[in-house]
Amino acid sequence: MNAVSQVFAMLAAAIHLVVWPLESYLYGHPRVRYMLTGSTADAPEVRLWRFNVGFYNLFLALGLVAGLVLLHTGHARSGRPVILYVAAFMVAGGITLFVSEPKVWRGALTQAVPAAVILIAEAV
Repeated sequence: MNAVSQVFAMLAAAIHLVVWPLESYLYGHPRVRYMLTGSTADAPEVRLWRFNVGFYNLFLALGLVAGLVLLHTGHARSGRPVILYVAAFMVAGGITLFVSEPKVWRGALTQAVPAAVILIAEAV
């Protein structure tokens, strides 16, 4: 994998690691809700869903980290496909987020763009 792909894999992992506690544990704070949804309105009925989505972000980040570790420990034939799969998953998730709720376009771009850079950098 080239350097651009690896840097963007680290960036995408970092973004998802930051979002994990925001969605899973800190969603009760109005500022966090506003940052994630554009609204300070609380929706207690989505707390369990938010908790789950936060962990989804953690698992995506860990997938990229695992791929990078494999890549740098002599297992490039395993690490590269893991990184590409997780990046494709992130792009698909970002597109799905945007299509399902266009007002959260910033979150969709934040999820999809770094992962798309990985895929593009590896395709050229």
